[in-house]
Amino acid sequence: MSEYYGGPVKLLMTFFTECDILLYSLVKAKVFSMSDMNLLFSRMIGTLAVILMIAAFIGSSDVISRWMRKQQNHWKYVVLSGLVGGIFGIYGNISGFELNGAVISVRDIGPMLSGFLGGPVSGLIAGLIAGLHRLTLGGITAEACVVATTCIGIMCGLISKWKHDFIQKPHGALIVSVLMEAFHLCVVLIMVKPFETAYGIVRMIALPFIAVNAIGFVLMISIKLYTERQRNLVLERNRLQSELKVASVIQHSLLPDISKDYPDREELDVSAFMEAAKEVGGDFYDVFFVDKDRVAFLIGDVSGKGVPAALFMANAKITLQNCIRDIPELSSAVTTANNALCARNEADMFVTLWVGVLDLESGEITYVNAGHNPPIMVTKDGADYLKTKSGFVLAGMEDIVYKEHKLTLGKGDTLYLYTDGVTEAENEKKELYGEERLLACFGKPEASAEECVEAVRSSVAEFVDRHSQFDDMTMLCFKYQ
Repeated sequence: MSEYYGGPVKLLMTFFTECDILLYSLVKAKVFSMSDMNLLFSRMIGTLAVILMIAAFIGSSDVISRWMRKQQNHWKYVVLSGLVGGIFGIYGNISGFELNGAVISVRDIGPMLSGFLGGPVSGLIAGLIAGLHRLTLGGITAEACVVATTCIGIMCGLISKWKHDFIQKPHGALIVSVLMEAFHLCVVLIMVKPFETAYGIVRMIALPFIAVNAIGFVLMISIKLYTERQRNLVLERNRLQSELKVASVIQHSLLPDISKDYPDREELDVSAFMEAAKEVGGDFYDVFFVDKDRVAFLIGDVSGKGVPAALFMANAKITLQNCIRDIPELSSAVTTANNALCARNEADMFVTLWVGVLDLESGEITYVNAGHNPPIMVTKDGADYLKTKSGFVLAGMEDIVYKEHKLTLGKGDTLYLYTDGVTEAENEKKELYGEERLLACFGKPEASAEECVEAVRSSVAEFVDRHSQFDDMTMLCFKYQ
C-alpha cells in the first residue's frame, strides 16, 4: 500500500504552499486580520488535509478498490459513494469556521467528489446528508447551504456523466470547482436576508472559500487518479512477471532434458546448464541425433536480452535443427539456416553459433563456428582452447559460405562449449572472469561432463560473489567414452 502514497504527499505539500501564498495576499490586502486569517485557514486546511488523507487511504486500499470496481455499475456503488461524500461533508461542517452566523467550511468537497465518482444520484445523496447536517447547526445561511450543497452534488454528477474526461484533468476540475463554489455564494446572496448581511459575509469569505475548496477538489481528483495509475502499474507489472515466469518455463521446455541417462548411449557423457540474466534470455543449446550413429551438439547466443531474444532464440533453434537433419553437409546446413533467419529478421538481431556433428563410431566430429567463443578441448595431455578461424554470425548477412572443420576425439576426450556470459561474468570490482580462469577449471582429464560443468559454475559463483550479472550464462559439455 505504501507504493501509492508518494504522489498524494507531494500534492498535499503543494497545496499547503499555495495556501500560504493566498493567506499572505489576503492579509496584505487587509481583507482579514492576521488572527482571523490564521483561524480560518487552520480550520479549513486542517479539515481538508484529514479528508485528503482518508481519501488517499481509501483509494490505495486494494480490497476497497477491487470491491468498488466490481460494483461500479451497481446501485451499491452509487449509494456508498454518496455516503462517503456525505460523511466528508459532515466532517467539514463540524470543523468549520463560524463567522457572523455563517459556517465557513470545505463541506462541498464531499458532494462534489460523490458526484464525480457515482453520478448525480451519488451527488444528491451526499449533498442532502451534508446539507441537512448543516441545517441542524443553525445560522442565517443554513437553508441556503442546504440548497447550494445539494445542487452542487447533483451538478457535479451531471458534469461527470457528460464530461468525465474533462473533469479528470486538473484544469477541468479547477474550473468546475470554482464555478460550484461561486454558485454556492450566489445562492447565499439570493436566499439570505437582509442582503447587506449576506453581501458582507460573501465579500469577506469569497476568496479563501473558493480557493481552498477548489484546490482541495483538484487535489482530491489528482489523488484518486494517481492511486489508480499506480495500482494499474502494479497490476500490469505483476501480470508481466507472471507471464515472464511462464515464458521461462516454456523456454526451458524447448531445451533437451539432459540427465544422467541422456542420450542413452555408452559412448557419450553429456551435461548442460543455462541461467538467464533476466526471466528469459537469448542463449540456447541443443543435443539431438541426426541418425542412429551421429549426434549434433550446438550452442548459440542471440544478441539482446529478454523476450525479443528468447523469441529469436526459439526460431533459430528450430531452424538449425531442421536444416542439420535435412541437409547432409554441415556447412551447407548452416548456410541454409543463415539465409532462412535473414529472411525473417525484421528486428535486425543475430546469433553466434558453434555446432558440431559427432560420429559415435569413429569419434570424428565435424563442426562450424559462426562467430562464437572457441570451445575448450580436454585430453589426457591437458586442456586448451580449440581455436580455428571463425565464420560470420548467423542472421547478419545472406549467402554467407561457412567453412566446416574436422577433428577426431579420443577415448576420454571432453569438449566444453559455453557462451560469453561465462567469460564476461563480473565481480564487484568490474573485473571479468576471463578465459584464463575458465581454462584453469579443467585440470582433471578424468572428470565427467557433469563435474566439468559444476567446476565452472562453482568457480564463476565464487568469483562474482552474488554480484548481479547482465548476460546469460550457458554451458554444454560432452565426453567421448
